[in-house]
Amino acid sequence: MNASVTLLITCSTVFLAQLGMSIYLPALPEIARYLAADPAQVSWGLSLYLIGLALPMLFWGSLAQRIGRKPVLLAALAIYGLANLALPLGSTLEWFLLLRLLQGIGASGISVMARVLIRDSFRGDLLAKALSWISISFVVALGIGQYLGSIIEVTLGWQAIFYLLGVVCLVMALIVSRVAFPAVADEPASASSWSAYRLILLHRAFLLPALAGGLGYGVIIAFNTAAPLVLQGPFAWSTVDYGLLGWPISAAYFLGALAVNHFVLRTGQAWLMTVGVGLVLAGSGVMLLGSLAASSIALLFWLPYCVAVFGQSLNYPISLSRANDGAPIAGAYAMALSGFIHQLMAAIIGAMASLIASPQAWPLSLLCTLLAVGAMLCVKFAPGDGKR
Repeated sequence: MNASVTLLITCSTVFLAQLGMSIYLPALPEIARYLAADPAQVSWGLSLYLIGLALPMLFWGSLAQRIGRKPVLLAALAIYGLANLALPLGSTLEWFLLLRLLQGIGASGISVMARVLIRDSFRGDLLAKALSWISISFVVALGIGQYLGSIIEVTLGWQAIFYLLGVVCLVMALIVSRVAFPAVADEPASASSWSAYRLILLHRAFLLPALAGGLGYGVIIAFNTAAPLVLQGPFAWSTVDYGLLGWPISAAYFLGALAVNHFVLRTGQAWLMTVGVGLVLAGSGVMLLGSLAASSIALLFWLPYCVAVFGQSLNYPISLSRANDGAPIAGAYAMALSGFIHQLMAAIIGAMASLIASPQAWPLSLLCTLLAVGAMLCVKFAPGDGKR
């Protein structure tokens, strides 16, 4: 399988996995009414999805190292697809939250395998360039998926969102089953895979770039968790209004990912990563100032967030690439561990955002600013210049 086919498969599967995070958000108030639950309780579905994404990532990475990439990807696609199909069949909050957790477990395997397949085919600045295509898939799912979710919910009902996602996922599994994946000359798997994870985790050249990517990712997770309550609350946005916000968000992330793809071979990774984290901090800071000084102006809440999204789209693929290149052990381990760190951080940050969820915009803006400060510190103290 050549590199272009690898990119196509990984981008398609990442798109499906990330849709599970964003496509249902515009329908959150309607789901809450159907389940006779408080919207804040239903918003915990995102946190559970992120927990499901995080917890099994090391297991998926070890399994991929032992039995190969294709069986793991097929298993993950099957779990994810069936969970989507089962989710609308329940009528209780507990059922909804349980299936969201199972969705996350399937999406976890998809996410790990996408990164591992990219890592199998590329190195150095070319790895960052290839990972930028994964970022493009991520943002299309994040923004366009949010818009599609609003349209599906209005026309067919919120249940159709999950039915359609499940069917498409199983079709993708059928396609993957017919693709021949090449053998990979990695270090052999052994019973010491957990020792390998520990050794990688203690390596500063891996850890700091991974943390920088995770903290920036946390800004997006926090916004997705709490923003619907802010924008559809005091700002009185409709479901479609909130769905339309996906377009500028998508444009911001798309342009940033294209910038990485176009400039990383010229500038090197460190410079672009620093610029990206700086924009995340600037956007979050303006959100905070706007929410305190002009809390009735929605533009000062969502437009600076788009700037932060642009910055994170620069930061994220480079953080993955630098963490992978800085790891002392080759194979699927580094990609699985970086994914685990990012999703674990996202789950914790999503839970924090759920706890502070409020009609007021400033608690969310303050959380995003603190996360951006942490990312900037990680970039400042990360070793190496990122130039390959």
